[in-house]
Amino acid sequence: MDSHDPIYDTPEGLPRLLQLMARLRDPETGCPWDVEQTFESIAPYTIEEAYEVADAIEREAWDELEDELGDLLLQVIYFAQMGAERGLFDFHRISRTITGKMIARHPHVFGPESNEKSAEQQTRDWETQKASERARKGEGGVLDGVAQGLPALTRALKLQKRAARVGFDWTDRGDVLAKIAEETAELSEAADSKDRDAVEDEMGDLFFVLVNLARHLEIDPEAALRRTNAKFTRRFGAIEQHLFKQGKTPSDASLEEMDSAWNDAKAAERN
Repeated sequence: MDSHDPIYDTPEGLPRLLQLMARLRDPETGCPWDVEQTFESIAPYTIEEAYEVADAIEREAWDELEDELGDLLLQVIYFAQMGAERGLFDFHRISRTITGKMIARHPHVFGPESNEKSAEQQTRDWETQKASERARKGEGGVLDGVAQGLPALTRALKLQKRAARVGFDWTDRGDVLAKIAEETAELSEAADSKDRDAVEDEMGDLFFVLVNLARHLEIDPEAALRRTNAKFTRRFGAIEQHLFKQGKTPSDASLEEMDSAWNDAKAAERN
């Protein structure tokens, strides 16, 4: 676009962003790639952008966060434009709906209720309100409405929290640890049988009960695994640097050499 493009006559901020997306999606004059996109094709990008926002926050890369938030906002604008094209909804309906929902979920701020509540009580009220909303949608089951597209660890955590609210839960952490031992033994037995379906099933059971332990320890399993992923990346990078100084790559080194370098990296971090 040049400085004379009509888009520059649109006020900055959301109005210009909405106009930009409409232009990109124009069947006659828009971008061929953007015109071809669908709800299904854009959804994976939305998930990716959300993770990039989380990554910037985790790294405290505040200089990157503004850019990543813009990328995530663009995903919402994309869906809004596609919804408008099909007569389903538009950005203004999206914003009106979420505004109404948030007002309804915060009667202690926007209504007559007192806001002198603990965060725990407000969380219970929030869940009660969401349960009412699910009931109005015909989602009467305890586990209804837990999104299928969530990362598996996050979805497992949400499913367990829902079940726990109606009393389906272990009361003691020791019971969870005992279940981990039981599932580990069943996984070992399945592995010996070389039955791939059984192995996958038992591996899933073990992951699920590990999420349960994380919940009882008040740990977010996704955050814990991301932390370990970052630690592994950092330490493996130290292995590569160690080998590079010797004129080697990991492919050239023995497992013993890499294991030794790993232990050195681990000790260095502890110190």
